[in-house]
Amino acid sequence: MKRHVFIPFFGIFLATCGLAQSTSQTSSSQALTLPVWPGTAPGAQSNPEAETTTSSSRDKYVAGEPVTLLSNVSEPTITLYSSKVKNSGAAVVVFPGGGYKVLAIDLEGTEVCTWLASAGVNCILLRYRVPGSGPYPESEAALQDAQRAMRLVRYHAAAWGIDPRRIGVLGFSAGGHLSAALSIHFDQQTYTGVDAADKLSCRPDFSILVYPAFLVLPEQHFMLRPDLRPSAHTPPTFIVQAENDPDHVENAIAYFLALKNAGVAAELRISAQGGHGFGLRRTGLPITRWPDAAKTWLHTIGVLR
Repeated sequence: MKRHVFIPFFGIFLATCGLAQSTSQTSSSQALTLPVWPGTAPGAQSNPEAETTTSSSRDKYVAGEPVTLLSNVSEPTITLYSSKVKNSGAAVVVFPGGGYKVLAIDLEGTEVCTWLASAGVNCILLRYRVPGSGPYPESEAALQDAQRAMRLVRYHAAAWGIDPRRIGVLGFSAGGHLSAALSIHFDQQTYTGVDAADKLSCRPDFSILVYPAFLVLPEQHFMLRPDLRPSAHTPPTFIVQAENDPDHVENAIAYFLALKNAGVAAELRISAQGGHGFGLRRTGLPITRWPDAAKTWLHTIGVLR
């Protein structure tokens, strides 16, 4: 598989802890939500703060619209958005960003799943624990949730019309870091298995990182974090970031070079303008057309056929 670099210069909530789901439930046009853990999440604190939802201030609007921020998530869930057109069999687990403090749950979550479902791709939105849940290895919580979520999707793949060999991840900002961490540490045992799902692999089949954060150490000349060393087993990866991103474009560049050196098929797209946190919302900037490029890439690597 060739490696390409393009650098342009311009619901239903099921309060059940079991794994079995009926065909009628999983084929519903309504989103299906499941708890990530059958009981208390590993290392969970007692008496956590209540989950809250807020809207961003007007100066933080994206494309003229507010961003919904979810905080104090102590009970992680996955929500299935089934393909709304001819089902390709592919699936993407989405990790919203928010600096491991909050989750930009619409901009980098529900809006993403709506787009994927309209493109024939099944989407699974992970509400992972925040705040203080990462980056790994400072905290294992978010990576634990991500590993478990990937295994649950594979466990339910047949019932949900998903090919278990075409399940990838897509993460934004801190979620981009989480995507990279899962793509590298998929064989690391971060929690004790609790059921049959935990016998399955949590390795993504592909990974998409959008304006990733926490991949480099700015105080050490933007060196790639030592815990994020790709291997030949790291999945094919698509990366997009703006050169003027205040969270440092070196995140994308350093990680791409590490992927290249490991022999991993990767595609990198960098634009001069775009900043950070644009999600899928279109503006006049070329970088906001990244979803079209990502969809083409999924065809290139054989995920979409």
